[in-house]
Amino acid sequence: MTMQTDLLSGIEQTSARGVIIDISVVDIVDSFLGRVLSDTASMARIMNAVVVVVGIQPSVAITLVELGLELKQIPTALNVERGLQLLRERIAWEDHAAADGAESRSPVGKRSARAQW
Repeated sequence: MTMQTDLLSGIEQTSARGVIIDISVVDIVDSFLGRVLSDTASMARIMNAVVVVVGIQPSVAITLVELGLELKQIPTALNVERGLQLLRERIAWEDHAAADGAESRSPVGKRSARAQW
């Protein structure tokens, strides 16, 4: 599990908000690798980082679905360029959602919301 440990340590050390996992060189996948990807993404989310998996080959996608590991909770992209774009969008969306949530929890935000009603 050195990939998971290294990735999570990197997130901790750099306060990374996003991670791209490029599996474009993976030709064959089994349930173990699918589970590792899913678990790694979940662990990164707990550490406040967005994970995008890029470069999934058609045969790998087919195998993952056949194994029941569709990676529904993990954003995917065709290549690194699109993955970076998706990562930026997800982080911006999370930042915006967090700011909206903080505003609605603040006493000032509540007064403003009541005034609009």
